[in-house]
Amino acid sequence: MDSSQTIWPTEIKVGDGGAILKLTFDSGETFALAAEYLRVMSPSAEVQGHSRKERKTLGGKARVKISGVEPVGTYAVRLSFDDLHSTGLYTWSYLHELGASQATIWADYIKDLETAGLSRDRPGEAHVHGDNH
Repeated sequence: MDSSQTIWPTEIKVGDGGAILKLTFDSGETFALAAEYLRVMSPSAEVQGHSRKERKTLGGKARVKISGVEPVGTYAVRLSFDDLHSTGLYTWSYLHELGASQATIWADYIKDLETAGLSRDRPGEAHVHGDNH
């Protein structure tokens, strides 16, 4: 898809008791994104920092659930999670990127967890240093 085009969702639904966010875009693409994936990839400054060097790798989010989806203007949604995180604004293009590149992004996250000595099941966080992705 040409990145200059605006990507619009035609449907956004929370499924599986808050474990999945199902998205359909006007391109016809559909994605089912796990709550854990969305939480650890939150676009919030708390997670992303202000540079790649400040980005945090979060562990212990395997059981997190989506507790709310709130539209923000016509360009994004604010997702709330049952661990009380709700500061990230997920733009349509960011959600599309998370869906389209899910395998690569998730593999990088798992690598970062291992490097930091963290686990999907045990809470913890570490800063990612360097730019190896």
